[in-house]
Order: sequence, then structure tokens, then C-alpha cells
Amino acid sequence: MSSSWRTLILRIGEKSPEYGGVIDFKDHIDACFGAVRRELDHSHDDILTFLLQCSEQLPHKIPLYGTLIGLLNLEDEDFVKKVLESTQNSLQDALDSGDCNKIRVTMRFLTVLMCSKVIQPSSLVVIFETLLSSAATIVDDEKGNPSWQARADFYITCILSCLPWGGAELVEQIPEEVERVMVGIEAYLSIRRRVSDVGLSVFEDINKSNKLLVEQDFVEDLWSRIQDLAKNSWKLESVPRPHLLYEAQLVAGKSHDFGPIVCQEQPDNPVELSRINFGRQRHEAELKYPQRIRRLNIFSASKIEDLQPIDRFVVEEYLLDVLFYLNGCRKECAACMVGLPVPFRYEYLMAETIFSQLLLLPQPPFKPIYYTLVIIDLCKSLPGAFPAVVAGAVRALFDRISELDMDCRTRLILWFSHHLSNFQFIWPWEEWAYVLDLPKWAPQRVFVQEVLDREVRLSYWDKVKQSIESTPALEELLPPKGGPDFRYISDDGDKTEYTLSKELNSMVKGRKTAREIIIWLEETVIPVNGLDVCLRVVVQTLLDIGSKSFTHLITVLERYGQVIAKICPNEETQIMLISEVSSFWKNGAQTTAITIDRMMGYRLISNLAIVKWVFSPSNIDLFHTTDRLWEILRNALNKTYNRISDLRKEMANLKKSVVKAEKIAAMAKAELDGAESKLMLVDNEPVVGEHPAKMKRLISNAEKTKADEVSARESLESKEALFARALEENEALFLSLYKNFSTVLMERLHETFGEKTLDHKDGDSEAMAVDEDDTSAMETDKENGNSKRNSGYIIGEKEQWCLSTLGYVKAFSRQYASEIWPHMDKLEEEVVTESVHPLFRKAVYSGLRLQVDQ
Repeated sequence: MSSSWRTLILRIGEKSPEYGGVIDFKDHIDACFGAVRRELDHSHDDILTFLLQCSEQLPHKIPLYGTLIGLLNLEDEDFVKKVLESTQNSLQDALDSGDCNKIRVTMRFLTVLMCSKVIQPSSLVVIFETLLSSAATIVDDEKGNPSWQARADFYITCILSCLPWGGAELVEQIPEEVERVMVGIEAYLSIRRRVSDVGLSVFEDINKSNKLLVEQDFVEDLWSRIQDLAKNSWKLESVPRPHLLYEAQLVAGKSHDFGPIVCQEQPDNPVELSRINFGRQRHEAELKYPQRIRRLNIFSASKIEDLQPIDRFVVEEYLLDVLFYLNGCRKECAACMVGLPVPFRYEYLMAETIFSQLLLLPQPPFKPIYYTLVIIDLCKSLPGAFPAVVAGAVRALFDRISELDMDCRTRLILWFSHHLSNFQFIWPWEEWAYVLDLPKWAPQRVFVQEVLDREVRLSYWDKVKQSIESTPALEELLPPKGGPDFRYISDDGDKTEYTLSKELNSMVKGRKTAREIIIWLEETVIPVNGLDVCLRVVVQTLLDIGSKSFTHLITVLERYGQVIAKICPNEETQIMLISEVSSFWKNGAQTTAITIDRMMGYRLISNLAIVKWVFSPSNIDLFHTTDRLWEILRNALNKTYNRISDLRKEMANLKKSVVKAEKIAAMAKAELDGAESKLMLVDNEPVVGEHPAKMKRLISNAEKTKADEVSARESLESKEALFARALEENEALFLSLYKNFSTVLMERLHETFGEKTLDHKDGDSEAMAVDEDDTSAMETDKENGNSKRNSGYIIGEKEQWCLSTLGYVKAFSRQYASEIWPHMDKLEEEVVTESVHPLFRKAVYSGLRLQVDQ
């Protein structure tokens, strides 16, 4: 029977075989309580640990666990005291480490325990006031550090988010103390700064940007929902209240006090924070205390309008908790998401919540593939409802694709193509056939094109073509069919290069070493034909040999990478190398990206060379019509970021090793010193008092531990030197990236928008909007790329190029903000100067969430 109580605790509230396949909270609690009470004497510690673990990791069941503990409090007060002691230690540890999820869930758990008469209501209010006091101090300009407002806001949301689970009981039992907390929160809201979503909004609503000035932020929104709940006498449908079923019994239990907690010390408050330093600290705070959700209102209000505002918040909390705590069990995750303890349907809200996480900026809590798998499992769990909801979400997002943030657009493309690959690529493509009538730069057309390209990567060309047979015209948007484009497949072209390629191919097949090939190139090929020809022949031939598979490519690069490194020693030749790779794989965007990424991994190509190649004149005109170049650039930046992250981790581990080595060496030295102090004098000559063999061992051990300490220090110093160099390279990389962005945008922005911005702050709506009655503005103009009105997309090519490129500036700034902030002073000094276009400056600052100087 040792496993039965575990199963009953784990499956409480579910429609499971353990409970006869029915959901009746009272029956579940009674059965679980009976099993736990029987085993309490034999498995006291196991039950305590498991019950607390379930309460934390299945927080949508906390009301059930709270009632169970309330009943146990009637039987065994000592057990419940240990529950509270463990909970207090857990909450304090979470506050010390900044574990947001544990803090929030533990406070909900304590609120429910208060409802079940386990802890005193006044103890809960003391916790609220401790957090409130800390929050108020943080945002105080004199006593705190307002750049860390993210922590203060998090504390306030923790308090407010407890109230749906226990507000009614608190107001009934200690109304004056609750009122004091509410007044304190209102006072806090009056002194904090409103948080703007600029730079983190999924949709770029450029025509209504002033709307941001009047919208509520997340904390204000939650406060208004709680106020509505209070006006509604604290009644809501989404929180089960099983303790009411046992109210007559629970009231006889003893309510315990909960020990005090202490918030983290206030962050340092410099006398005067510069604008950049304030931004740096705020970025650090928001990384540690991120906003949990940014709501996506994808569907019409009629789909979820029956929900009270607070019920929407609670269901979102349930869904986010399940996504977080069950991220390693996708099937269990889907099962819990469809079985939440609420009496109404919530498929649309579930879809909005999952998509809000998939598209969350600056990044989702988990890799996008996780949300892909969850959506797939939900479609299989609810085949009659959820697939249609997901399809509706896709259509709604597709309709607004031109407003979608560039980073979100990329994520949506990757998700959608992967999702379709799990459902036989079935989609009513005829609905989107009209994109063929749009200009090649129209976001909806580009979206379909990129989805089809990703589908081909996940399957094969003929299969994807078959999937769009209902709309055969869309074949125009499929990527080119075919393999590599080898320059020397025949001798129709340059016969000299063809001959050299054949000779190199024979040398490789003859297992010639890299050194032998380098000598042949230096003595025979380069003096006669020049470096350009040599580079072209070598790269094309080696790529052809490695084109059969990824394994072949890796083998060629490992064996003959030295040859490529010898003829491509600098950025100029590396740019030529990348161009040859792109030319060879012009029909395969994925293989191009993989090859360049591998070459960077083998240090054959530098990240600076990749940046310069992406911004080369032949590529600039493709910025708004394909993701191919941006994928290569993202890979280069990610690889650089990962190197620095790895070095940081290695340095942290080495620092621990040095400390450990110092302690061991000090102990060995102390032991040796102690032995040496026992020397005896015999005939005025020192004689070892300890056994000679032991003394020899102690000396040897002291020398060895000292050598280990020195070795650890040297390893750390070596890593620190590598890290310093990596930071210098990183600074050069981002300076180069932003200089290139600035250069290519400067002329086109001035030409397209003049000195105007997209904000229309002075009532000027001509910068972006086109008057629908002004037909002349939409006539085709081959010189400036404007499109016709009847194309269905009224933004001209130059405007779209600017919007897309600015979108990528903001996306890169946001994604790599942690690496950019250390170099922000230099970036402002050399790139984001007064002379740059205001739209470029705004894109950079929006990504970094830094206030634009007016």
C-alpha cells in the first residue's frame, strides 16, 4: 500500500482510475485523507516531502492540498507544524535566490492554508506587508533604487495574485488589516513608474503608438481586476473552494503562526544613475524578475467575453504553472491543461496563452519546440475542438502579419511549418492563394514563402508540392528544387579552372594530405592563376566532394580545413569564401546556413566576415523578401554568444576549483607545519619527532596540493584572458553590426521618410499612412517601387525594406541586449550618434528598452 497514498495525492482532483474515473472533490479528499492518515505514522517524512512537492509542482490543485492539510491538522498538529516550517524555509530560500515561481506558488499555498484554518490570517498579512514594504523602498528615489522596479512589481503581483484564492476569507476575518494592505498597494502604484511595452510588444501598431501612453501596464491591470473582484464580493468561478465542504470540521482546528520572512537586501542606490547605467540595471532586474505573460488578444471578444476579468487571470495562472512545472512531461502537461478545475470552456484562452508564451519577448521561458509539442498533444487530446482553435489563431495572426514583430514572425514561421509537418502538411492553402497577387515584399507573401521553405527542410520538395496541389499556383513560392550548383561540372566554361578542379579532386581521392595540397597551390596554382582563381577552385571542389551528406561535409572540413584557412587568412578572402558557399548552395538555404556555421565553428570564417558579407551590396536588396541572410547572421551571433556563455560557466567552475584547491593546500600546509613543530634536538642536531615516512608523505602532499593550487590559478588566468579577448571581439562584432545597419539605412530612411518618425506625435500622419482617396500615391512607379492599390498591399517596396530592416535592428538589439549593454557607451559614441536617422535610433533603443532622448 506504500504507493497508494502517493498516487491518491498525485491524482487528486483528476478523472483517474484511482478515483473511479469521476471528479467529486469531496470523495477525492476523503479517500486521500483516509489513505494518508493510515500511513502517517509509518511514512511521516515521505508524506511531508511528497505533499509539499505536489503542492509546488501542481499548483492548480493547491486548494485540494490545502483542505487535505487542514483535515490533517485536526489529527496531527505536529505534522502540520513541520509542513509550515518546511514551507517557511522554502519561501525564505526562494526570496534569497530570487526564485520567482517558487515565491509566487508558495504564497498561494499559504493563502489556501489560511482558508483551511491552518495558519492565522494575520500571519499572512504580515508576509504581504513585508513584501509591500520592500517594494515601496525599492521605488523610493532616496532610499531605494528605482531601476530595480521589476523586483518591486513582482512582489506586488505576488500579493495581488493571492487574493483570488483567499480574499473572501481575509476580508471576512480581518477586514481592517486587508484594507491597510490595499491602501499600501494603492500608494505604491501612485509612486512607481508605469512600465511601457515598447520594444516588447508582439504587434507593431505604428498608427496608434500614442495608445501606449494611456494603456495600463501589467501591475495596474491586475490591480483593476482585483478591485472588480472585491466589488463582486470576492466571487469567482475559476478557484475551487473545497474547504467550504469541511468548514464545520476545520473551524475546530488550531491555527498556527507563520514565522517571519526577510526580503533580499535593497540593490545599491548610487547617488546619481546615468541614463545608460539606469538602463543596464533595469535590464538586469527584468532578466531576474521577468513579466510572466504579455496577453495576446488573438480572437474576438465574443469567444471569451463571458469570463470575468479575474477568471481570465486565474486560468492564465493555471496554464502558465502547468507549462512551467511539467515542461519535461509533455503528455502529462497536455492532460493537466485540458483538465483544469474550472466549470467553463477555455480552449480559446488556452490557445491565446500558449501563443503568448511562444511569441513572448524578449524570449519565451522555454525553447519554442516545447510549445510546438504541447500544441500538437493538445490537438490530439481535444481533436474535436482544439485544432479548429489553433487554425483560427493562425488565420488571425496571418491577417496581422505585417504588424508582427520580426522576431515573432520568425518564430511563427518555424512553429507553423513544424506543426504542419506533424499533420501531413494539411492546410487549406487556397485561402491564401491571393498572396500571389501581392508584391514580392508583402509580409503575407513572404510568410507563405518562408513556411513552404521550412516545410521542404522538414520533408522533401515533392511531398510539399503535393500538399499544395489544391492551389498549384503556390508552387511559385516553393524554394528551388535541386542540389548544389557546382561550377566545374563540365568544361564548357573556363577550361583551366575545370582542369585544376579535376586535379584537386584526384588529389583528395588519392588521400593527399592538406600540407601536400597547400604546397601544390603555393607552387603551381597561385603563381600562375592568382589567388581568386585558386580560392574559387578549392572551395567549389571541396564543397562538391562534401555535398553528398552532412557527414561528408564535416569530413572534408576536418581533413582540408587547413587548405581553406591558408588561402582565406583575412576578412576580405573570407567574404569571398562565403560568397562561393552561397553560390554553390544557391538552391539550398539550409545547407548554406549549415556550411557557413560549420566553417565558423572550425575558425575558417570570422563573425565579422559574416556580418560584412550579409551587408554586401548584392545582399542588401534581399533584406525584406527572404529570411535566408538573417538566418546566417543569427547563427553567427548565437555562436559568438554561446562561446562567451561557455567561458563564463568555465570561469565560474574554475573559481570554485581555485577556492577548493586553496583550502586543501592550506590544510596540507598546516598539517606539515604541525609535524615540523615537533622536531627534537639530539647532539644539537634537529631530529624529526614524527615517523620519517609520515614526514616524507606530508611534505609530498603539501607540495602536490600547492602545485594543484597553482595549476588551478593558471587555468583560471588562462580562461580570464580568453574571456577578455572574447569580450573585445564581441564589442568589435556589435560595433560592426550596428555600423553596417546604420550605413545601409541612412540613405534609404532619409530618402523614404525624410526626418520624420513613425509616431505622428505632431498630428503628422503622412510619414507612413497613405490617403486611401489619393489614387496617385498608389500608381505603379518602377523607379521607387511603389505598388498599385489593387495589389492589396499599399506599402511601397522602399518603405517595406525600411520597416523590415528596422524590425531586425530592434529584434537583434533585444535578443542580444545582455551582450550589448556592456558596450553601450562606445556604441553611442561611435554609431548611435546625433547624426543617425531618428528611426534607426528608435529601433536600437526600443530593443534595449532605453528611453529615446527627445
